[in-house]
Amino acid sequence: MSVDSSADSGPAVRVVKLGANIGARVEGVRLGGEVGAGTVATVRAALHEHKVLFFQGQDHLTEDGQYAFAELLGSPTTPHPTLTAAGERSLAIDSRHGRSNVWHTDVTFVDRVPSASILRAVTLPSYGGSTIWASTVAAYEALPEPLKVLAGKLRARHTNRYDYTGEGRAAESSAYRREFESTYFETEHPVVEIHPETGERALLLGCFVKELVGLSNSESKALFQLFQNRITRLENTTRWNWLPGDVAIWDNRATQHYAVDDYDSAEHRTLTRITLAGAVPVGADGRSSVVIAGDAGYYAPVEAPRAA
Repeated sequence: MSVDSSADSGPAVRVVKLGANIGARVEGVRLGGEVGAGTVATVRAALHEHKVLFFQGQDHLTEDGQYAFAELLGSPTTPHPTLTAAGERSLAIDSRHGRSNVWHTDVTFVDRVPSASILRAVTLPSYGGSTIWASTVAAYEALPEPLKVLAGKLRARHTNRYDYTGEGRAAESSAYRREFESTYFETEHPVVEIHPETGERALLLGCFVKELVGLSNSESKALFQLFQNRITRLENTTRWNWLPGDVAIWDNRATQHYAVDDYDSAEHRTLTRITLAGAVPVGADGRSSVVIAGDAGYYAPVEAPRAA
């Protein structure tokens, strides 16, 4: 579909849907700090609808331009709660430090889960290295009613010291891992979050989950896997094969993602990520997330929910 952006004195923005549940390609936008308010509003609305957006041909974009555009969408966080040596504005997702081939929502081990992430391709392998996103909203909506009721009553504890030997995880460098774990964070989140802008319900899980509260270890693992498998059903996913100049923006409160480790060690993959501050999640029962350990004040402010 095309959206009129004449108020910005530029071409019409075209949003091309890529799947029934998630994903769209956005055309007619040159990302940076000069994007007009009408186009920003169109991008935000498309993000709410499609959960992840892809922009091609953004070869002009630098870290400064990426940050300037992020400021138009929201309030950028510091690059990471613990990886403070990575940079001042963006986090380098660099295959030389490790390959994050696990399903996750960004930074759920803090209370103020980021609202969105903006990822820009910098160096790409000659093959492989795609990224897959899954809609946690579509996953919740497809649950049978008894499972919706159960999920709405569950809470999960997320931590930045999670199982590094878990299935599908490639090893990080020891220095990277030490820095990632340098400050311990643990937060109890509702398993079902009410999206602060759309009002949709989404499953809030992923690889940072340590346990489901009030259950035995075996029960916790079984229920976690049941709901996690629902999220990653192929019908809920979209896959992007990166090209130079590509940028992806995703709603971090409505998705999980997975970086596919299907390129050899001699190949190099680097992308830069900027995240936007978010609100503290609120569950279907009206209860907010609770900090168990760590202070994320340095990382980000707590963002007030925007009107949809």
